[in-house]
Amino acid sequence: MTVTGIITALIVGLIIGALGRLVVPGKQNIPIWLTMVIGVVAALLGTVIARAFGVESTSGIDWIELLFQVVLAAVGVALVVGISGRRGVTR
Repeated sequence: MTVTGIITALIVGLIIGALGRLVVPGKQNIPIWLTMVIGVVAALLGTVIARAFGVESTSGIDWIELLFQVVLAAVGVALVVGISGRRGVTR
């Protein structure tokens, strides 16, 4: 992978992760780097799922692939917030 490809993946991951955070209600106390990691993973998994359904390449913007990616990012953010929220609670 080239340097340009890595930078592009990080930018796309940040955007997908941010969209995922916007979908999840409430406040998320997770760092931006973790949002980016969740976004990159969601973008990759969303592309794989889109290819499995045969909708990875359409004319114009791939809205279905983007939807898969954002939903996966929202699920990832919700899982991370849920796990870190439970760990931070002391009784």
